[in-house]
Amino acid sequence: MTTDDYDEYQRGRDKMTAHRKTPDALRSARWFAPDDLRSSGHRSRIMQMGYSPDEWMGKPLIAIINTWSDINPCHAHFKQRVEDVKRGILQAGGFPVELPAISLSESSVKPTTMLYRNLLAIEAEELIRSHPIDGAVLMGGCDKTTPGLLMGATSAGVPAIYVPAGPMLRGNYKGTVLGSGSDGWKYWDERRAGNISKAEWIGIEGGIARSHGTCMTMGTASTMTAIAETIGMTLPGASSIPAADANHIRMCSESGRRIVEMVWEDLTPARIQTHRAFENAIAVAMAMGCSTNAIIHVISMARRAGHDIGLDDFDRMSRHVPVIANIRPSGDKYLMEDFFYAGGLPSLMGRIRDKLHLDTLTVTGRTLGENIAGAEVYNDDVIRTRDNALYQEGALAVLRGNIAPDGCVIKPSACEKRFFKHTGPALVFDDYPSMKAAVEDEDLDVTADHVLILRNAGPQGGPGMPEWGMLPIPKKLVKQGVRDMLRMSDARMSGTSYGACILHVAPEAYIGGPFALVQTGDLITVDIDRRSIHLEVSDEELERRRAAWQPPPPRYSRGYGWMFSRHIRQANDGCDFDFLQTDFGEAAGEPSIY
Repeated sequence: MTTDDYDEYQRGRDKMTAHRKTPDALRSARWFAPDDLRSSGHRSRIMQMGYSPDEWMGKPLIAIINTWSDINPCHAHFKQRVEDVKRGILQAGGFPVELPAISLSESSVKPTTMLYRNLLAIEAEELIRSHPIDGAVLMGGCDKTTPGLLMGATSAGVPAIYVPAGPMLRGNYKGTVLGSGSDGWKYWDERRAGNISKAEWIGIEGGIARSHGTCMTMGTASTMTAIAETIGMTLPGASSIPAADANHIRMCSESGRRIVEMVWEDLTPARIQTHRAFENAIAVAMAMGCSTNAIIHVISMARRAGHDIGLDDFDRMSRHVPVIANIRPSGDKYLMEDFFYAGGLPSLMGRIRDKLHLDTLTVTGRTLGENIAGAEVYNDDVIRTRDNALYQEGALAVLRGNIAPDGCVIKPSACEKRFFKHTGPALVFDDYPSMKAAVEDEDLDVTADHVLILRNAGPQGGPGMPEWGMLPIPKKLVKQGVRDMLRMSDARMSGTSYGACILHVAPEAYIGGPFALVQTGDLITVDIDRRSIHLEVSDEELERRRAAWQPPPPRYSRGYGWMFSRHIRQANDGCDFDFLQTDFGEAAGEPSIY
């Protein structure tokens, strides 16, 4: 820490201790404190619900933005956990108010929850902005809920703390440990090959998800809650606690107590989410063997906080931070429950502390370095030492070339090394249904050297950029024993997925990016070490194809989808709405009190 950094840090600590808010300075006081008719109406309506003024006057009003629903298994326990959060808020002298928000169940929402991440961000921001809220507890965990809630709370600007849903327990079938998603894909290929019966498959379905909570592999859910912790928005260790563990209940009540103190300290997201905090997030993501979705979400979260984080930051960090979390799908054995027992995220951060800015502030009021001081690793096979890393570079790599001038992404830590340098012919599909039908055709003209292409599946083309990027291996090849091949799309893939999948091609084909010009039989060359991808077609031929290209018909003619299509940005810019980013314009002021 430099002298300037230390002085800034100390000034922040002094402000929290010496310049605490007084009750009259609370945001909620604008609604309830004035002796006028309008405020009398506000007070009367609170009393209508059975609360006496002693319960809420002069106390911080804390919004609990809860993404529970009856159809979201990842958040099934939030119906009870919200009571634990309320208990903590009341213990600390605050007044809790639960504000439900859209749930975004990854396993149920079609075409993709990514279509609605920004809708959750808008809802969270406006719930806070329009109500008499002094601070917020954000309850999420399923993939898009973490970035959505944090983006909204960041834009709203009040003190906020994040409560992760936590990973579910390990899966189990006939004594075999199963991991969410990853083993689903693996065993489905075995069923397609005729090696697993229908009865066995039903057993796997029932054993792979045994409790409430998010996917227990290092998928997008665990990646994003770990990132929330790294940037300082959760209590230390919160992201690793299994959903069914009693530690999770205690974490919820402690978060409730802490948010009340954060309000008095005026500890807002802007003070926590610095550029350096997001650099920490990228470093930790690489060490975890993170989901490829981290790139899109971290870019959008950072830009909401006013920081210009982009693809180059991820690629730069990937060159220097090894993968040390032996968690599927990058790892070969362990799951998030094992990660928690091994010491969790604080222990992993302790092993890469020289790659982190330890002076960044967190919701505890302490620095990241203070939070992880003394963290120990209890299993060196789960959280590896750096000289015994799973993969000596970071989990992700950003490729660029004439087919993806604004970049595309691959996860080298989860694919066969023979694809690190590869040239093969393209086999192109313009939509998901035709691809899905073709790969089941055992007469399909395809080899293991082909590059399967799915396009028109990006932010606008999907719509919403669905998780279609882990294209199925053609059944013909599966029966031959092939379990990986190069696949390329402008879609995303689940963080629980694996394989040589090139994703997030930008600009997407639907808006006329060069990806739209690829034809079956074209040779594509990939070189991960050189971070390059090249379509072996002359510039003159590409120009001829561009002149003949016709844009697809619009996906929407009304409603939210219509708005989404006109304002969504591309994958390399985080897929936020243009009108919600900080460079678009100033946010509206506080609501008027008439």
